[in-house]
Amino acid sequence: MRRSIVFKLFLLTAALCMSVIASLFVFQTVFFKQFYVHQKTGSVQAALGAASQADWIHAGDAQTAYRNEQQFYQKYNTWIAALDAEGNLKVADDFEMEVRLENSVDAPALSGQSITVPLYTVMNVEDLSEDNPLQPFTIVKPGEHIAIEGVIIDNRPYPQRIGRDVSNLREENRLENEQLVRKEYEALSRLSATDYRERYPSFLAYGTVTQVRTPEGSDESRYTNHLFLERVKAFQADLLYGDFSGKTDTIADYEENNVPYKIFVKRLTDRTGNAEYLIAMTSLQPVNEAAGVMRHYYGYIALGTLLLVLLAAFYYSRRIARPLLRLNEATQRMAGLDFSARIPVSTEDEIGSLSRNINGLSGLLYDHIIRLEQDIEQEKRLEQTRKEFISGVSHELKTPLSVIESCLYILKDKPDSQKREYYFSAMEDEVKRMNLLIADMLELARYESGTYRMEMSTFRIDAVLERVCAKLAGEFADKRLKLHTRFAPVEVVANPLRIEQVIVNFLTNAIRYTPEGENVFVEADEEQETVKVGIENKGAHIPDDQLEKIWDRFYRGERSRHRSTGGTGLGLAISKQILELHGALYGAMNTDDGVRFFFELNKSKEA
Repeated sequence: MRRSIVFKLFLLTAALCMSVIASLFVFQTVFFKQFYVHQKTGSVQAALGAASQADWIHAGDAQTAYRNEQQFYQKYNTWIAALDAEGNLKVADDFEMEVRLENSVDAPALSGQSITVPLYTVMNVEDLSEDNPLQPFTIVKPGEHIAIEGVIIDNRPYPQRIGRDVSNLREENRLENEQLVRKEYEALSRLSATDYRERYPSFLAYGTVTQVRTPEGSDESRYTNHLFLERVKAFQADLLYGDFSGKTDTIADYEENNVPYKIFVKRLTDRTGNAEYLIAMTSLQPVNEAAGVMRHYYGYIALGTLLLVLLAAFYYSRRIARPLLRLNEATQRMAGLDFSARIPVSTEDEIGSLSRNINGLSGLLYDHIIRLEQDIEQEKRLEQTRKEFISGVSHELKTPLSVIESCLYILKDKPDSQKREYYFSAMEDEVKRMNLLIADMLELARYESGTYRMEMSTFRIDAVLERVCAKLAGEFADKRLKLHTRFAPVEVVANPLRIEQVIVNFLTNAIRYTPEGENVFVEADEEQETVKVGIENKGAHIPDDQLEKIWDRFYRGERSRHRSTGGTGLGLAISKQILELHGALYGAMNTDDGVRFFFELNKSKEA
């Protein structure tokens, strides 16, 4: 043990010697990197200036443009592309499709038009392979009927999503211009929905693919550089949404997979006076390789630093003792049941191994204590639920058992009584009531136990409301009640079966306590982040001091809560537990001439 610490002392002391070299190395490395970046930037800017004067940027076909771009890359180690005024690759006629729009929902003026879609904006060239499990290539076949969703900017449509039909526009096998969609979300975060629609109206159109042009052979290489193409599409999104002024040349930093890049944009004017752009992207990774060569230089000055060993020995001896002090402090805190302390492990010797073991022991003890506390709390909840269950069942079963017992005594004393069938019917009703009561109690106990986990999914709340209203139409007709509905077609995130159970409970309660011929209102209103569902019935009010008590099990403080109406007294208690498991806001309130029950659900993020 002592030999290891002494050896460590020697290594740490030697490390001090090398720190001087390291400090010089860092200084030179930083300076060299800055110098390299400055030189690289100037070189690319000069190359772009020369390229803007060359005729090759006006290549007439994609193959020629590809060769010119490759020559530029080989000479300057920089990717380059020429873009038109809308930010599209100037020559991409070997990877595009033409679509005849037959019907446009939001922009009738587009109907009958033919548009050209650069395919590199919505798909990768590799997706044309029939081995692709998603098979997006089937969408871009001539004669294919497709749906297109996009945005109109300066009276020109720009597709954002393409699918076989509208239902596919949000599925995995759609084609999507991710940069344009991301830009739309950024614009929506800055503008109100109304301002955004005025500036950038959206459209949904149906059309037929009339012609598809795809690259062959080596031409595919131009579209396999996805990193550069993504920056081209990002620039186009900035250009279309007005985030690129276009008045001056720009240089931007970009990093991908921990590799830094410089992106250059140069504004030009074509022969007809329209704007066009040169975009270039170069990697700064070679500077790191050059810095590695410089490390050998500092080996020659290593001998001079050995004079610092004697002066640094005392400092590093204390450095070795410091972990021992940390170990002592951590173990004292553990003795006081404080397991939040963690010993930093920065060595691989015996002290480092001991530090890791103590940290592991502390974390293990802490996890076991937390788990034990959770088990105890859960056991308390289960015990409380069992007690309340037994108490509630015992109380609620007294009445039906008494009725059955009375009927049995009467039948025993008067077996030939004319009311024999009546007594049997009464006992059957009470048995059904007990079965219903026990089923509701078991369901409520499951929710209150703390072990039930609510599974969430996305669904249309208006569809659930319409289904429940249709299911209870007969009960509305029996009491001649007038049902008024107003549903917002919005998707929510919840458990559809349990939310339907809540709606049935609320609506059944409304039917039961609404006078004949009165009105019942069912509404689903869309708010900023939630959907508010309200069920209001006309009739007697609930006293204000009892509005909170109606959610308690077996509460029958009002006429509307009496067991003779047919309920078990558990419907609202079950609904309360379901809504709380959803984390939903809910409640009941008196209106001018009735009672309104309501709850809120979170909207789907894609809604």
